[in-house]
Amino acid sequence: MADTHHSSETPEGYDAHSAPIMGPFVAELLDAVDLGPGDSVLDLACGTGFVAHAAAPLVGPTGRVFGADIDEGMIRVARDRHPRLYPDIEFTAAPADRLPYEAAVFDAVVCQQGAQFFPDLTVALTETARVTRPEGRFAATVWAPVERQPYFLAERRALAEYGGPDAVRHFAKAFTSTAEGLTTALRAAGYRGIAHREVTFGITLPPLDTYAQDHLSALWGSMIKEAGGAEALTRAARLVRDELAAHTTADSTATLPFTAILVTATR
Repeated sequence: MADTHHSSETPEGYDAHSAPIMGPFVAELLDAVDLGPGDSVLDLACGTGFVAHAAAPLVGPTGRVFGADIDEGMIRVARDRHPRLYPDIEFTAAPADRLPYEAAVFDAVVCQQGAQFFPDLTVALTETARVTRPEGRFAATVWAPVERQPYFLAERRALAEYGGPDAVRHFAKAFTSTAEGLTTALRAAGYRGIAHREVTFGITLPPLDTYAQDHLSALWGSMIKEAGGAEALTRAARLVRDELAAHTTADSTATLPFTAILVTATR
């Protein structure tokens, strides 16, 4: 999606190669809804469960954690990889606009990098409001504009060169949500106390000699190969590395800024 998990080649690849980028934002998202022991929380558009897995120890043995995602492959990996030291996390394949939960059952709903992929944001958030208890908390992250994110910008250039127009259009979806758009949809869905701020982390990526190709392959591999053959993937990864050469150290790692917009609201 740039961590667009709905476009990944395999859920396992997404889970492994998106974790370095997605992971640092998880604690920030959970802090925003102030989870405590006994809370019931939904990870909406949960992907492979990065947020749900981290929520489990926060709500403890008396709490409950749920994850919903439209992608059945993501749900399978989320189930396979969730920690066993805490109460089971209930993962369900379901779209955001038709959640299989009773009304007013969650103390908090969180959504990491999923809102930009909902076909109708207001409809999805209205459904989210339905399953949230009065005074319940909501928090979501979406990416800030791609032009401010060196790694994603390098990937976009590689996809434009080697992935073809479909890959570029798919990639662009990850950056379509704005604070203003989310605020408008949340207000229409019945939320109040809506606020937003930017969160930036300097993230050290694994050695780009391998990571650039692994990440491209996990998310966009078939599109790149279809557009230019197997060698195109290698060339695309080389372009990413070249674009980021100024940020790369002797061991091929690169520490780069990633910025998300964090939007919060109360039911």
